Amino acid sequence: MIGRISGTLVEKNPPQITVDVGGLGYELEVPMSTFYNLPALGEKVSLVTHLVVREDAHILYGFGSEDERTAFRQLIRISGVGPRIALAVLSGLSVGELAQAVALQEAGRLVKIPGIGRKTAERLLLELRDKLKATGLAAKVSRGDTPPDTAADILNALLALGYSEREAVGAVKMLPDGVAVSDGIRQALKSLSKS
Repeated sequence: MIGRISGTLVEKNPPQITVDVGGLGYELEVPMSTFYNLPALGEKVSLVTHLVVREDAHILYGFGSEDERTAFRQLIRISGVGPRIALAVLSGLSVGELAQAVALQEAGRLVKIPGIGRKTAERLLLELRDKLKATGLAAKVSRGDTPPDTAADILNALLALGYSEREAVGAVKMLPDGVAVSDGIRQALKSLSKS
């Protein structure tokens, strides 16, 4: 398994790049979030990688951070989601934005990504909910000064109380930054009772 590539960046053709490592050129597919942060041609670059071996090809994927690679690996574990869709998701959303979309169950953010339909988006949100928490990526969720899991906890409480996903997400979005879980639930219930 190739876990990291360090060398000279010799070619950039989104989403593919070529890195020269001791005279050997490695072609890598990278998400646009990584692509935009690459140095100029001829500069040194270091990327964490994931190798996909198929019957007809060996494809190396490169990432600017460990979090991106972890998110990619979680995405491709979902049935019906291959490396191309995973790359598209990471090109359309940062890891933090993906974690936030999952925590708040915002399918609309995923549907905006080319190649992701409503059903695929909903399946991704459902299957990633526990996987991102297990890997620690859920901590990337940020709502200003609100602690990472607070928004997700408030959302889950509202869903458990029988509110629809749309109602619960709408109420969570209206909460002020830095709100505690118990206060957030109380405020969300007040706003839901008025509507």
